[in-house]
Amino acid sequence: MKRWLLLALLAPAAQACELPGGAAQPVKSATTTVLFRTVPLRVGEHFAVEFAVCPTPEAVKVDAWMPDHRHGMNYKPTIAALGAGRYRAEGLMFHMAGRWEFVFEVRAGGRTERLAHSVRLE
Repeated sequence: MKRWLLLALLAPAAQACELPGGAAQPVKSATTTVLFRTVPLRVGEHFAVEFAVCPTPEAVKVDAWMPDHRHGMNYKPTIAALGAGRYRAEGLMFHMAGRWEFVFEVRAGGRTERLAHSVRLE
């Protein structure tokens, strides 16, 4: 029992996932957290997504699609790494009203995981 307590005290603390600059939406799985924020979304206008991924991944992709219509965006975003697990994706556009899902594809530890967050545009 004493060894377990010592190991628990010596174990590194879990990495806190932060996205400086204001409120952010969380998307979580058992192993990954993505925090993201956008400007107010409007149909037919380009926008950017700022996001943080914890723990820091090997690679990330961002996309969006309409599950009810079974199609994605007409534009492919570009992603810039900002350091410390933070990124900025630009060039996204929701070209029609309805339910969309942001999809964050995270590659870490030899696995790829997809985390999604639903939004509705009127």
